[in-house]
Amino acid sequence: MLIAALPSGPLSANCYVIAPAPGGDCVIVDPGQEATGQVDKVLAEHELTPAAILLTHGHFDHVWSAAEIGDAHEVPVYLHEADHGLLEEPAAGVDAGFAAQLRMLLGPGPYPPPSDLRRVEDGDTLTSAGMEFVVEHTPGHTPGSVVYTVTPEDGIPVMFAGDLVFAGSIGRTDFPGGDAEAMNGSLTRSVLARSDDTRILPGHGPGTTVERERATNPYLRDIADRS
Repeated sequence: MLIAALPSGPLSANCYVIAPAPGGDCVIVDPGQEATGQVDKVLAEHELTPAAILLTHGHFDHVWSAAEIGDAHEVPVYLHEADHGLLEEPAAGVDAGFAAQLRMLLGPGPYPPPSDLRRVEDGDTLTSAGMEFVVEHTPGHTPGSVVYTVTPEDGIPVMFAGDLVFAGSIGRTDFPGGDAEAMNGSLTRSVLARSDDTRILPGHGPGTTVERERATNPYLRDIADRS
């Protein structure tokens, strides 16, 4: 399986391009700010054609280029319905101080959503580009946060975690729509309950594994100790 990680934008949000092999269809996860040029380079280098865009949540640094790329390639864009509003009003997902800066950074709008915007729900399985992505609803960072898991031929699951969990940390819950209790529940169900060999490809920073985070991530260790 081909997986290209493309940190993009001022917040270095990870966009991923995933394909079974070069020379065919691919899926794009979380194309945020300044992602389009990098995605285009990967598509050209590996002769890939987008089949779908999967969004882990609605924050601007993960979705900003979704409409541009999705409409250019005429492919569906998937996002949990609880975060659909953030596509048209990015400032609603951050605090008041950050919102003012964000409006200056992004411009006054409007911010049209992707033409083919579709919902995902907990338990869905999306089949695209010859791959199956299992959806888990993981509220806490935002109400509509989800993770997508695909299992390559080697049998080791790969979870695209968005801002649920990072190497050594977890997603913040202090923005509008954040919920610390919900986050703890999502981490328990969707990270701590997984097999140790599961690869985690987060929304920011380097990749990691469930085994490593279970042993070293202070937030996960605290949750485990209290359960």
